[in-house]
Amino acid sequence: MTQPFELPHFYMPHPARLNQHVEQARAHSTQWARDMGMLEGSGIWDQADLEAHDYGLLCAYTHPDCDGPALSLITDWYVWVFFFDDHFLDMFKRTPDRAAGKAHLDRLPLFMPLDLSSAVPEPQNPVEAGLKDLWARTVPAMSEDWRRRFAVATEHLLNESMWELSNINEGRIANPVEYIEMRRKVGGAPWSAGLVEYATAEVPAAVAGSRPLRVLMETFSDAVHLRNDLFSYQREVEDEGENSNGVLVLEKFFGCTTQQAADTVNDILTSRLHQFEHTAFTEVPAIALEKGLTPGDVLAVAAYTKGLQDWQSGGHEWHMRSSRYMNKGARSDAPWQRLTGPGTSAADVGALLASAAAERLRAYTHVPFQKVGPSLLPDFHMPFQVELSPHLEACRPRLTAWMHQMGMLEEGVWDEDKLAAYDLPLCSAGLDPDATPEALDLSAHWLAWGTYGDDYYPLVFGARRDLAAARLTTARLSACMPVDGEDAPVVPVNGMERGLIDLWARTTAGMTPDQRRTLRDAVDAMTESWVWELSNQLLNRVPDPVDYLEMRRATFGSDLTLSLCRMGQGPAIPPEVYRSGPVRALENAAVDYACLTNDVFSYQKEIEYEGELHNAILVVQNFFGCDYPTGLGIVHDLMTQRMEQFEHVIAHELPVLYDDFDLSAEARAAMGHYVADLQNWLAGILHWHREVDRYKSEFLSRRTHGFLPDLAPTAPAPGLMIS
Repeated sequence: MTQPFELPHFYMPHPARLNQHVEQARAHSTQWARDMGMLEGSGIWDQADLEAHDYGLLCAYTHPDCDGPALSLITDWYVWVFFFDDHFLDMFKRTPDRAAGKAHLDRLPLFMPLDLSSAVPEPQNPVEAGLKDLWARTVPAMSEDWRRRFAVATEHLLNESMWELSNINEGRIANPVEYIEMRRKVGGAPWSAGLVEYATAEVPAAVAGSRPLRVLMETFSDAVHLRNDLFSYQREVEDEGENSNGVLVLEKFFGCTTQQAADTVNDILTSRLHQFEHTAFTEVPAIALEKGLTPGDVLAVAAYTKGLQDWQSGGHEWHMRSSRYMNKGARSDAPWQRLTGPGTSAADVGALLASAAAERLRAYTHVPFQKVGPSLLPDFHMPFQVELSPHLEACRPRLTAWMHQMGMLEEGVWDEDKLAAYDLPLCSAGLDPDATPEALDLSAHWLAWGTYGDDYYPLVFGARRDLAAARLTTARLSACMPVDGEDAPVVPVNGMERGLIDLWARTTAGMTPDQRRTLRDAVDAMTESWVWELSNQLLNRVPDPVDYLEMRRATFGSDLTLSLCRMGQGPAIPPEVYRSGPVRALENAAVDYACLTNDVFSYQKEIEYEGELHNAILVVQNFFGCDYPTGLGIVHDLMTQRMEQFEHVIAHELPVLYDDFDLSAEARAAMGHYVADLQNWLAGILHWHREVDRYKSEFLSRRTHGFLPDLAPTAPAPGLMIS
């Protein structure tokens, strides 16, 4: 069969190595699959299928250093997960039978108890039998923290198969951002990262949830999945009728040829690997120091990181050799450009050296403060009408008085003229048109505080290139938010601290400690993302596109907004509904639309007047090497598709979710209010951007970004600690 495109050159700097216990793993996994009922008689595989796929070779390449028993156990896990995938395809995707598929998936978590003394049901099929056996053999060697993380990754891997099934039923192809997010769950690489911990070293709980370790796992996952999409396009799209493939997603999004889409997928894959390396060499050592990891903990993180690199190289080598995938032409045609022998298919040295430097350097070559002219505004797709609070006019002078009282108009960053030009009460009036005067004031104060901080960090710390002071400020701000109702252990020294202490006390007065903790985490995510921006600014580094979009949600304060919206719905909506795939997809689509709206309006302000690197249009320009109008067109198309996804989730996915969770009438009504809040949020944000002077060329030329005349900005002294 003719291949639909020529496989690109893959960036893979680490040669694959083969575990010496490969034959032991092959023999063990074959017998295990037969014992579990996965071979003859299953209707899915026979032994010839299993041998052709050669999962023993996959695991021997991806886990080259573990001992024989560990390799055999890991191979059993991969036999199980690929059998699950093929079984689900044959039983529920080809049918398609959503109800039976959901019933099948609902039983599987019962076989993964955190406490091994808990009873589990009798398996009814090979998938259940395999999971029961594997769980009992694996988890005794790992901590409860690892068990919990691995169980969640396994449930995501299983449950998001319903997302794929729903898209197949509807003939729907995901947008690029949705696809990357969902592919992480359904593709299984976060699950694979858990098995890397089993094979190498468990990640210390103190850093397992931190940004650097999360980014290592996510970049690993994205690269694994995008590589698989390139090799499996022919089987998945042409043979199985799958819609979940990155090449197909980009074909549809860009309206381009399959070859162009494949080349772009490979560019994204390469960028994700560069992000992995950047994180491993810069952010991981910093978090180890910040968290005070022991030498043993540091070695564990290093072993895990190396294990992820080994998986990348080994997974590539296996794709080159497995009959499961199209791999003709994946090697270089120039034999003098590559090494020979087992494990060297990725080590195309000449091409690697020729391309790696240019690809890596393009992130550092942006020239700041280029004149770009007024921001170009497309025809925004906005299906919701804006409504404004009747208390808007009275809110404006109260905000000005509060800003003076907190001291944020006396620090050299803002004055009354800027505050009036930004008109944050107008934004609050659109976000919550039914708010009481007190609630509207509180909303406007939070918006003003967050926007002020977003301006303060690059202006004060960026101008001084003082990342240490920014980290100290961020730690002090976190301490301004006690979760048990006690007074903040901080004597405020600037407007941001005074403002946050005041906002925290007013906002959390009636909250439980858990609610306060959730809100504090949301504020911390925002302030810590400002430090991430500063770090890139000091390096003159334009972010990787995927990392940018995900961090943009934090820099925009999205978690804070969503936390406040959710708390407004009370306890009627169960927490598991908020954690569900459709609700997270709904929220992320809304947040991305709002963030990208801001990037479109703020392009001139950020690029020309502030020398900023964190703007989606600039990120797209840098990645694709295109001009401003072309970059804007790509961002606008993405905005439109995110809004269409938001509407799709409301119309098609939420009704199914309500039935799946058997929600009460009260909970369904509360979810309706939550959706309406998000719709108001979207319409209100767009309206605010259109109306205020903050992003308009005339205002920018009059008030060039910088410190206010005759006012020195404040920053904590290096020795100033939390009292």
